[in-house]
Amino acid sequence: MHPALIFYYIYCFIFGSIVASFVNVVIYRLPRGISIIKGRSYCTNCHHVLQIRDLVPVVSYILLRGKCRYCHTKISLVHPLVEMSGGILSIFCFYHYGLSLTCLFVFVLSMAFLAISIIDIETMTIPNQLNITIGILALLSMFIWHRPFFSRVLGAAFSGTMLLMNFVKEDSFGGGDIKLCFFTGFMLGIVNMTVAMLIAILSGGFCAMILIIMHQVKLKAHMAFGPFICLGCLMGLIYGEKLALFYLHLFFY
Repeated sequence: MHPALIFYYIYCFIFGSIVASFVNVVIYRLPRGISIIKGRSYCTNCHHVLQIRDLVPVVSYILLRGKCRYCHTKISLVHPLVEMSGGILSIFCFYHYGLSLTCLFVFVLSMAFLAISIIDIETMTIPNQLNITIGILALLSMFIWHRPFFSRVLGAAFSGTMLLMNFVKEDSFGGGDIKLCFFTGFMLGIVNMTVAMLIAILSGGFCAMILIIMHQVKLKAHMAFGPFICLGCLMGLIYGEKLALFYLHLFFY
């Protein structure tokens, strides 16, 4: 690997982890109705304002041994995992798109997906603010990927299918899930969205099966579906056409 490329990957990881550190703020504050732009970061237990040395992504967690410097309460492992995920996703976007507007767009989208996933797991809800963010990105995507408008409309129609399923079985999908599918479907188009939902359903079903086998959830319990939609949509966005062509070639040629 070229030394310059290694430098870019390191830079991408640092940049992504810094952005993901802000995503941690969004994850904590948004469901609680706290402003995400006002006020400095603080320990959620002792409310001591954190210094810069306490906020270095991943590194601070390791040096502090996973505890608050001031009250010694354990810091949730979610924080460094989110920061590491941001760094990895940044490298992932750069690997696929290089230094480009598309790279920045997909990275911002992946950060929104990351926030949605963690919040949905923790609260079983998807904040409207984040769905609106996805909606804005869906509109902006028209200037990046010139997909037929009718394909985008059909992609958004997946949300209608989910809505109909709620009439068959009450609370099959949450309102946040349906809104998320509407916006992402418009962004991806019918082909990519079909792949995305297939990935979401398969990964969600596999995870649910594992949790049931491990007796972590009951058979009829509700499980956050937002993270699987986000995973499916990110994979569908990047690999959708390739996976669709592979499927057609596998079964029809």
